[in-house]
Amino acid sequence: SGNLRSAERALARVGADVIVTSDLHAAREADGLVVPGVGAYAACMAGIDAIGAGEVVRDRVAAGRPVLGICVGMQVLFDCGDEHGVITKGLGVLPGEVRRLAAPILPHMGWNTVAPADGSTLFAGLDPETRFYFVHSYAATGTDGAVSTAEHGETFAAAVEAGPVAATQFHPEKSGDAGAAVLRNWLGTL
Repeated sequence: SGNLRSAERALARVGADVIVTSDLHAAREADGLVVPGVGAYAACMAGIDAIGAGEVVRDRVAAGRPVLGICVGMQVLFDCGDEHGVITKGLGVLPGEVRRLAAPILPHMGWNTVAPADGSTLFAGLDPETRFYFVHSYAATGTDGAVSTAEHGETFAAAVEAGPVAATQFHPEKSGDAGAAVLRNWLGTL
């Protein structure tokens, strides 16, 4: 929940009526559900499992209802995560594995450009040289859907758009006007 309040403020800034809740009924019924996260994959999944929120996310996706994952909130949407040789099962709404980046310097921390997928809704109207704020050592590998990429030692999924699922490895809530544009574009899909 480390970026919970900054995500809340950023979404409110672009016009969302934001409710931060652990009430599963409220999460199930919301127009859009944001899954934020920082830290370790296993710890994030433990928190999701502790309150039974995984079922809500999977049910929303199966019903075509919008979900936005941010940072580790994006990572847990995948099948599994491998951190320090420990494989943790994820929510499985996106195919693929999250693993340590093959980069000479980790974490990948700072501003980086993103190569948007063709027809991306999240990056609509943004210049290709727009920079976003990243802080992570792990990233998704195999993915389906529209995948926007970035480079840090290797190419990785910087964002995914797959049906009702949108997700960013970068922090839109910490990416200034560019991040606000991404959040506004996501809100436009609700």
